[in-house]
Amino acid sequence: MQTPFDNVARMDGVIAVEQTNKVLRNTYMMLGLTMIPTVIGAYFGMSLNFAFAAQHPFMFAIGMMAVMMGLFFGINASRDSGLGVVLLLLLTGFMGVMLGPILQVALHLRNGAEIVGLAAGGTGAIFLTLAGIATTTKKDFSFLGKFLMVGIVLLILASLANIFFQIPALALTLSAVAVLLFSGFLLYDVSRVVNGGETNYVMATLAIYLDIYNIFVNLLNLLMAFMGERD
Repeated sequence: MQTPFDNVARMDGVIAVEQTNKVLRNTYMMLGLTMIPTVIGAYFGMSLNFAFAAQHPFMFAIGMMAVMMGLFFGINASRDSGLGVVLLLLLTGFMGVMLGPILQVALHLRNGAEIVGLAAGGTGAIFLTLAGIATTTKKDFSFLGKFLMVGIVLLILASLANIFFQIPALALTLSAVAVLLFSGFLLYDVSRVVNGGETNYVMATLAIYLDIYNIFVNLLNLLMAFMGERD
């Protein structure tokens, strides 16, 4: 026999599913929008002179991280307002500009355009596959959180150390690890939205965007190393 409590629980469940679907839909729409300032920023970044970054890589990395952290803080603080969207788009434009150095190197290769296209296509395939798994299975991948956080801290420390040591084999190893690590983050972040762990589409978009961005950059590094044709 049904009771009023059963109907209330059913209605709550329907509302929760609708809210989750709305957040997921808005996240994907916003994610598509963030690609516009990223592409514009990347086009602008390819025309810049990054000589300072080459001469002082550690200072450049610290400065870039400081700007990013400031924007992260601003986005988080204004996540429920239009300012959060504006800051998110500003961040993605900045991230696009920061693609300048690697795109300059890539496009100076004889097959550079092909490699960039492969990196973009590979990133898209990874995103569609993992987002599809998280969405269709609705499995909770929150158990990955602690492991991924430890991994990202170790990756950052090793990357900063390699700025001084400049070991090519270590750089490639770190890129391979980063592709796997951020693929795990992508699965984790989409799963959080699907399972109601993240209810703000601005923050959800930020997390997934950073996953995609880092997969692309590190996949591009690997492709350049193994497929790049130099004159």
